[in-house]
Amino acid sequence: MRQTYTDLFIDFDDTLYDTHGNATIALGELFDEFRLGERFDDVRTFRDAYWRTNVELWAQYSRGEISRDYLILERFRRPLSSGQHDDPSWPDADYCGRMSDRFLELCSVKPGVVEGARELMDYLRAKDYRMHICSNGFHEVQYKKLKACGLYHYFDTIILSEDAGANKPSKQFFDHAFRVSGASRERTLMIGDNYNTDIEGAMNAGLDTLFFKRWDPAFEPPRPVTYEVETLREIMEVL
Repeated sequence: MRQTYTDLFIDFDDTLYDTHGNATIALGELFDEFRLGERFDDVRTFRDAYWRTNVELWAQYSRGEISRDYLILERFRRPLSSGQHDDPSWPDADYCGRMSDRFLELCSVKPGVVEGARELMDYLRAKDYRMHICSNGFHEVQYKKLKACGLYHYFDTIILSEDAGANKPSKQFFDHAFRVSGASRERTLMIGDNYNTDIEGAMNAGLDTLFFKRWDPAFEPPRPVTYEVETLREIMEVL
């Protein structure tokens, strides 16, 4: 018999909001504004260096190994350092800080969502689910992105790691999410695209999980999840 859920904890970045696509556009804009063509052969070289660094740093941040401020500066310092330059002190913290601030400004106004996100949200709202964003994203950016993409009004609660005092996948994050949302652990489903932070974290907190295998459909979760989908539209068949 299918479980009846009343509440949905939903990851935001790259589950509903096309963070990777929007950020890729913003990185191209940064490349032009900061004249990085003088230091890199092309924008793709810069973007690839950024993404390699960003993935590594976000994994460390989720595990609580680095601070928010370190992530913000280091994700630009490392890729910029790989460019062509003669000054061993470049790029300094001020330059990286200005680039990061501009990057967040550009990202926060991008409207792109993952394919099927709007249809899914309409469907879930019509089914009277209570919906709660559960995100490790930065406070000053997430609300802007939610409004820019037109999804803000669907959610009953916005639960961010900076308010929880802990990141997904920690149990502390999910305990905070239950306190804030008033949801029942037994009738809540966690939906997300990141196995380590969204899915395993939720399982450790005692939740059922729906794994959105957006990045690698062939990936086999080390632990069994409640549901697996490869597109957002498939969630409507589950719920």
